[in-house]
Amino acid sequence: MESLKSKLTHMAFLFGILILISSCKEEKRGLVIGKIQQASDLVVTEFVVDKVVFGKKEKNIFFVPVNEASFLAYSRAKIKTGINLERIKEEDILIEGNKITLSLPTIEVINFSYPPEDFIEDSLVSNPKRFLNSINLEDQETFFRLAEMDIRDQLPYMGLVETSQNHTRKLMHTLLKNFDFEENFIHFKSDSLKVRQIQISDNTINP
Repeated sequence: MESLKSKLTHMAFLFGILILISSCKEEKRGLVIGKIQQASDLVVTEFVVDKVVFGKKEKNIFFVPVNEASFLAYSRAKIKTGINLERIKEEDILIEGNKITLSLPTIEVINFSYPPEDFIEDSLVSNPKRFLNSINLEDQETFFRLAEMDIRDQLPYMGLVETSQNHTRKLMHTLLKNFDFEENFIHFKSDSLKVRQIQISDNTINP
């Protein structure tokens, strides 16, 4: 009986240690999740894209082209990418001793601006006023809208994802050092780029 009691006591002691270890792991996981989610504002990468805007407008009389007005300007788009760290779930964080593996959400465009104050017309090249033909402000707005759409369409091919992922990894490695992990493995659920698309109406003016 003493031997049986001793074994039961030993098993209960081991069970208690396992519960304690499990509790410590969950507490550490909770701290890691909290710290990562708080870092959302830091995991932001900024890009600047310069864009030449060109447009032309033909004047036809009886279906015969008479002259052509043209417009050329320089513009700049400002883009911010990041990840929504609030979407991280428990299963996205795997802790094994002093090793942690993170599975992070997809990189996405969190802000896209195309400020008019950065539009500069090239007066040496532009020829917006021709006989019986001219490019007005509405035409110019169309050219800039089409240029913006072209920039948005090209975003997945500009290397934004790789640069943003590298930036995010560096920040995460720095953050995880505070938890004394000896090995940090950081992966992304997708190598694609999430971009919000906008629609504009068709226009007969060709940029």
